[in-house]
Amino acid sequence: MLRDKMKKSCVSAAVLGGIILACVLADVIAPGDASRMDLDALLLPPSAMHVFGTDQLGRDLFKMILHGGRVSLVIGLLASAIAALIAIIYGAAAGLAPKWLDNLLMRITELIMSVPSILYIISIQAILGRPTLLSLSIVIGLTSWMNISKIIRAEVRQIHGSEFVLSARLMGAKFPYILRRHLLPNFLPSVMFMLIFNVSQAIAAEATLSFLGLGMPPGSATWGSLMSLSRDALFTNSWWIIVIPSLFLITTLICMANIGEQLRGS
Repeated sequence: MLRDKMKKSCVSAAVLGGIILACVLADVIAPGDASRMDLDALLLPPSAMHVFGTDQLGRDLFKMILHGGRVSLVIGLLASAIAALIAIIYGAAAGLAPKWLDNLLMRITELIMSVPSILYIISIQAILGRPTLLSLSIVIGLTSWMNISKIIRAEVRQIHGSEFVLSARLMGAKFPYILRRHLLPNFLPSVMFMLIFNVSQAIAAEATLSFLGLGMPPGSATWGSLMSLSRDALFTNSWWIIVIPSLFLITTLICMANIGEQLRGS
């Protein structure tokens, strides 16, 4: 069982690495403007000329998937980094705080989690204005830190009474120093799986927003914007517009989930 799980995670890492490498090298593998329209090549099925076919505007789907994947991955990584930063500071502060303050911070976290994150995302994005790569990353990051912070808080509560932490506090060490030198190295390995899951959730959130018409501006290539094309593709029997981008998105999310499970198990 353990060997099968390790094999699955290794295969997932290889597949995910291949997808990421292809997206990083998009300019080499699929050079040219991914948003370029060709009115003579509307809704063409996969062929030697267009490996993954074309969409309703004659854009090459292969180029859009690779270039769009790069944008989606950047949003996922940046949003996860923002969420991790908030979660580390908030969770560690709650773990080191007196019991009454710890309870207050956790009740606030639970209150925030009681409202669907999509409502926060829509509200914050409306304040920020036109969606961009940076604004979407910030919005998703600001609404996806709660679960990680609760795990960090639990880890810190277990180690905050350790001799090295008590010694640092008695010597007058401030919170940033204790967090950087003593807490972070001890709880980071145990929350790595949550960070991996958070990247996949951020990518899925971007796809959901684009499908709802709240993502990147029209014409921008992301996996989410490609998924939004499926609504029109259903009426034209253009199966490749639905199936191929979905396979890339689902495969990426599954690979990240498998890697996260392996990290949690180890």
